[in-house]
Amino acid sequence: MATAKKPIILAVDDDTQVLNAIDRDLRSEFRRDYRILRANSGEEALTTLHELRAREEPLALILADQRMPGMEGVELLSEARGIFPDAKRVLLTAYADTEAAIRAINNARLDHYLMKPWDPPQQLLYPTLHDLLGAWQREYRPKYSGLRLIGFQWSPLSHEIKDFLSGYMVGFQWLDFETNPEAQEILTAKGLTAADLPVVIYEDGVAVAQPSKTDLAQHIGLTLTATQELYDVVVIGAGPSGMAAAVYGASEGLKTLMIERQTFGGQAGSSSRIENYLGFPTGLSGSELAHRAWAQAVRLGAEILAPQEVTEMCVQDGYKVLTLTDGSKVRTRAVVLTTGVSYRTLDVPGMDRLSGAGVYYGAARTEARSCDQQDVYIVGGGNSAGQAAMYLATYARNVFIVIRGKSLAASMSAYLIEQIGNTPNIEILPFTEIAEVCGQDHLEAVVLKTNGELTKKTARALFVFIGAKPSTEWVCNLALCDAKGFLLTGRDLVLDPRYATSWKHLREPYLLETCVPGVFAAGDSRAGAMARVASAVGEGSMAIKFVHQYLDE
Repeated sequence: MATAKKPIILAVDDDTQVLNAIDRDLRSEFRRDYRILRANSGEEALTTLHELRAREEPLALILADQRMPGMEGVELLSEARGIFPDAKRVLLTAYADTEAAIRAINNARLDHYLMKPWDPPQQLLYPTLHDLLGAWQREYRPKYSGLRLIGFQWSPLSHEIKDFLSGYMVGFQWLDFETNPEAQEILTAKGLTAADLPVVIYEDGVAVAQPSKTDLAQHIGLTLTATQELYDVVVIGAGPSGMAAAVYGASEGLKTLMIERQTFGGQAGSSSRIENYLGFPTGLSGSELAHRAWAQAVRLGAEILAPQEVTEMCVQDGYKVLTLTDGSKVRTRAVVLTTGVSYRTLDVPGMDRLSGAGVYYGAARTEARSCDQQDVYIVGGGNSAGQAAMYLATYARNVFIVIRGKSLAASMSAYLIEQIGNTPNIEILPFTEIAEVCGQDHLEAVVLKTNGELTKKTARALFVFIGAKPSTEWVCNLALCDAKGFLLTGRDLVLDPRYATSWKHLREPYLLETCVPGVFAAGDSRAGAMARVASAVGEGSMAIKFVHQYLDE
């Protein structure tokens, strides 16, 4: 997070000699804790005040001389109250204007007036200003100085940006335009309207309406362009298997590049709690595991592009050429495909219309707090669903897990089933499925179908975990996949009827090698893989062993 900006004291006087004197004395006493600004007229001071307001910089005190041509001090301080209502306002006046100053305190609600000259300042200036600034500090609450996101709670694009920032562990402040009055004030100050939402305001004060992921990535310091002409190995996908491959590839001296199209961690990265991963007896979140691995890979020398997507791969003279979404190309000797899987969509009325507006695929941890003391539904009986239920139960009034079968025993780990059983606000709904989701601009209710009977229930959110499909569509024209789209490797490849016509190398494929020599697959997108974090990490690290063997040929 950026360091909070120092509060400001603004001195205003048209007499240069007097302005220099007050500026000198203010800096001598207050410059450690405040920024001292000056203006030569009321008009210049108003311009400065509006600029400070637009930049959202805090004004603690404004001190203005009464007798200025064009705009007197009382008039300026009255105008300043409308711009910075909490700032302390002090009038600097000569003895002859004392009566006018006293009237101004009553009529313009000034905080104080000071007589000229104020020498010595230790007796006639500083005590009064210290009292006023102390009173201001007691009421002052520094503005959040990090990245802020203003949007609508039910906007799919707002949800997408929240998920993106959270996925990269970027701290941000969420301001709901419909419920937070500060959101409207900030938009107005930035010259924007509700039609521009969602709006991201970066730490430097730059506001961007409806930013793309590329814009977000550039501002938070992610890399989008490869720096080398040729790599030893490119890892496609930054889930647990991809991270492991990047760590081992970089640590073993290979020129390693990892490319991720969304956020680090894959499906595991969205898990609220992983409790069966070796070496973490109290468990850890998926995002924590992902970012530990990311930091480790970078420290060891791996290069990471994100968010960036590979759309095509071809082989030229033994080298693998990858085409990215921006049209750029990356050349490499070997490839490790760790593209993972994506959640299957729930095909019932209303799902497409309300996706991102109360209906979410995956854990959607960014929406948990908005479910406070309301009812939420989870579809699915796997570990991901169970972990999401436990996390949501800390916020929601009730969490209902909708499953088609009799119980969770066949699909969920025993430790999770036990935790769910001991959580009073989680309820299992067996032999049940979602028949419809209802709502105008956001989810309001779900229609449940239990043993053929339909019931409509109020719902704040619906989280869907109904299995996954491999993210291999773009590579199935080059590498052999099974009927479900999972990549065939090693012995599974050899046993496939298409093996004889697709594999032209003298040796048999290595254990994790696809039908393209030098292209390996690891993790959930590989046929026969075990959907566990530990096994994904093992496969990713093992793939690098085979990359070495391939490069040594």
